[in-house]
Amino acid sequence: MTTEDLLFRRGELCKITGLSARQVQYWHKTNLIRPSYQTPGSHGRYTFQDLIAFKAAKKLLDAGISLQRIRKSIASIREVLPSVKRPLAELTLVATGDVILVFYQDSAFEAISEIEREVLRWKDREERLGKYRRLKTVAASKNRLRKTA
Repeated sequence: MTTEDLLFRRGELCKITGLSARQVQYWHKTNLIRPSYQTPGSHGRYTFQDLIAFKAAKKLLDAGISLQRIRKSIASIREVLPSVKRPLAELTLVATGDVILVFYQDSAFEAISEIEREVLRWKDREERLGKYRRLKTVAASKNRLRKTA
């Protein structure tokens, strides 16, 4: 049995995980989950650990967790547990509402802390309000231009 026999192609990965080829390609492109191996022709080949990571991400998505939230949770986990190289494959992640719980050894913790969640809410709110502020500013300047013309 060669190493090539233990690896999965994208089509096989899609059939096993239930993901579309486009999702797998996008997650690879955006570094969420990358193939462990590349062929000389630059085709990705996936290990069993990669399959576990894709399945874990899909379960989180199916539980209503956004892809952005998954990315931020993984980044947070990597800060807290630098020895864990592949959080989606090496850890047990459970979605409860909008919280991702991480089970590691004999403990459990939230992937994103309460303070990080507050910062994210604040940024989201500021972003939404900023759009309205810009619209009001643009509308006000158009009104001023009309009055001077």
